[in-house]
Amino acid sequence: MKRVLIITYYWPPAGGPGVQRWLKFVKYFREFGVEPIVYAPENPNYPLVDDNFISEIPSDVEIIKQPIKEPYRLANIFSKKKTKQFSSGIISKKDVSAMEKLMLYVRGNFFIPDARVGWVQPSVKFLSKYITENPVEVIVTTGPPHSLHLIGLQLQKKTGVKWIADFRDPWTTIHYHKSLRLNKTSERKHKDLEAEVLKSADALTVTSPRTKKEFEAITEKPIEVITNGYDVSKEVSFKRDTKFSIAHIGSLLSERNPKVLWKVLSEISMENASFKNDLWLKFAGAVSEEVKKSIDDFGLSENCKFFGYVSHSKALMLQLESQILLLVEINSSETRAIIPGKLFEYLAAKRPIIALGPKGSDIEGILNETKAGKFFSYRDEKTLKVEILKLYEQFSTGNLNIASEGIEKFSRRELTRQMASFISR
Repeated sequence: MKRVLIITYYWPPAGGPGVQRWLKFVKYFREFGVEPIVYAPENPNYPLVDDNFISEIPSDVEIIKQPIKEPYRLANIFSKKKTKQFSSGIISKKDVSAMEKLMLYVRGNFFIPDARVGWVQPSVKFLSKYITENPVEVIVTTGPPHSLHLIGLQLQKKTGVKWIADFRDPWTTIHYHKSLRLNKTSERKHKDLEAEVLKSADALTVTSPRTKKEFEAITEKPIEVITNGYDVSKEVSFKRDTKFSIAHIGSLLSERNPKVLWKVLSEISMENASFKNDLWLKFAGAVSEEVKKSIDDFGLSENCKFFGYVSHSKALMLQLESQILLLVEINSSETRAIIPGKLFEYLAAKRPIIALGPKGSDIEGILNETKAGKFFSYRDEKTLKVEILKLYEQFSTGNLNIASEGIEKFSRRELTRQMASFISR
């Protein structure tokens, strides 16, 4: 077995998509000759918690924890809600108060690359001693938070152990980076740290082809695209919705507001009374007041159900029960490299997917490859309407199904095989 030290901030009981990638790798690694050792914070300030993930941790895996000082705890004094959003990377560009501007300025310019940077030096000191006493063959850091890559950078210099930096999201090109109110010195420091990490790591893993291309312009180190994925679930009994349900799983905040979709659904509802009666919009996760207002403005409020945050297991069940699955990405060139983790769970649910996002999104390539749904830009109003009408006709005749292809490559076990192979090179 190859001993691999995995340095991660998100670990159960953390909820949301950030925790799942390395939790699932750890779950299956031993099947492929990797013995994982997990290093995570002892007292983190997670924006979302899901205790169900704890049961997926192998009972005998070694987990090391050390305290972390969380500046977000102090910020909670001023605004608990906004602090939770900033901690999640959810940063609105609209109606920002003076206090929020100050919080963003402090976050962006005093905590580089992020608010967990204070954990770097204590972790380097602790792990240097640990590695001396308990040798490992590979170190993996996963971000965001990208400050964890600085732990890997220093451990590599101190120990000479092979280091792989895993990027679940980009660094300086992530969509909220420009919202951090960075001054020129801070912006340069971010760029310099990013370049140092990309050029120093022995190898890199990323979750999208576009991120790989972006990083290849900065470094010559080997880069492997290993996407997020889905777990092969046991057979469960469920009852498909009798309504024409369109479900969105995950946060749907102001910048991710598909007004073109609400407009199309409203138009069809006015033109077709049966459609209006059958339509059911389901939302699991945080939905902003601005999105709710848009839905209301288009006369669709009575067709909605808002579940709020639900457990991962409940989210999977909602997907299986729904007729259509909705995926929405921010309409920005900066989000073309983002492939939400829920896309792969949507694939596993084997329901038709409607996705909206920026032109050139990596999401479109996966949908085309798997034939699991259709991708639309925010300007594709006519073709979006045609697609929804087609899906509704299939629903009305009892023929709303898809014949997706090749989704097995995105199973967590297969992706773990791929990651283990890359680690072992």
